[in-house]
Amino acid sequence: MKFVDQAKIYISSGHGGAGCVSFRREKYIPRGGPDGGDGGRGGDVIIEAVSQKETLLRFHLNQHFKAGNGRPGQGRRKSGEAGADMRLAAPPGTVIFDADSGEKLADLAAAGSLFIAAKGGRGGQGNSHFASGGHRAPRYAQPGEEGQSRRLVLELRLLADAGLVGYPNVGKSTLISKVSAARPKIADYPFTTLAPNLGVVAVEDGDRGGDGPSFVLADLPGLIDGAAKGAGLGHRFLKHLSRCAVLVHVLDPLRLDLAAPERDLAKIIKELRAFDRELAKKPKLVAISKMDLAEGATALAALRKAKPRTPLYPFSSATGQGLLELKRAIWRHIENYRQTEAAQAEKFVSSLICSVSYA
Repeated sequence: MKFVDQAKIYISSGHGGAGCVSFRREKYIPRGGPDGGDGGRGGDVIIEAVSQKETLLRFHLNQHFKAGNGRPGQGRRKSGEAGADMRLAAPPGTVIFDADSGEKLADLAAAGSLFIAAKGGRGGQGNSHFASGGHRAPRYAQPGEEGQSRRLVLELRLLADAGLVGYPNVGKSTLISKVSAARPKIADYPFTTLAPNLGVVAVEDGDRGGDGPSFVLADLPGLIDGAAKGAGLGHRFLKHLSRCAVLVHVLDPLRLDLAAPERDLAKIIKELRAFDRELAKKPKLVAISKMDLAEGATALAALRKAKPRTPLYPFSSATGQGLLELKRAIWRHIENYRQTEAAQAEKFVSSLICSVSYA
């Protein structure tokens, strides 16, 4: 399946049906009076997060969506039928923006969450509503309201707990293939990874029953200098890091400058900051790959001598060295993040309860 994480769509809700102008005419009932029914409401355009969806491919192939119009009212106070809603299924993690203003309209982070993107027009009232003592035979009714039309941009942001970032060919795809069931393409040329890969990682080795802690790890295409300005492929996927609790910076000892071993890390952080300052503020770990090679120990010693502020976690995907320690370190950050989020949610609910009680 082609991975599509952004799409622009055009939506229109349904118009409301017109009210009816009608007068009651029955045998033996003179001057029956107005009995025009109301028009039906127009259908809404609703976007819902559905767990079975993984990409925005549908919206890439078809960009125009319209809800049904309401039917006009009829005599004998019969209301018109409401227009059919247009329900659009999107993958969880979809963020909805107004294409013209850039305003963020909704974040469908969880499956089952939904957003009414365009409300249908109200149906017009029939002439039965306008009868009065001074005006017993109104010959007019309301037209139905027009629906809403708007352009939207949908962005998919992956629901991953941790993200692997770094230059191309530093060992990110090999790492995720060793710690999860994900099977990304692995090769020795730049930009082997063309789309994000997700894998569920069991923290403790040998945990096959699924009872132990686990997290979702994302492997993103490699970044290069100038990625935030559009260079390379990785800039397209930086938005997927926004939901991560921790970023894992993977360094390759074969490309490190031993005279300035922190330079690669500083460049990657600079690219993240240029794209979104919040990304650079996220907790981070530094993982040094390929420790089975002689260059690994030399690079690790140079990095430790530079006394970086970020913890270092050497590992080897080939031998399994350091993988357990790295998984446990990632999990500690995720656990702290979840506890903080839960505490903030509890505080928010408590404040709502207090405000309702005082009211």
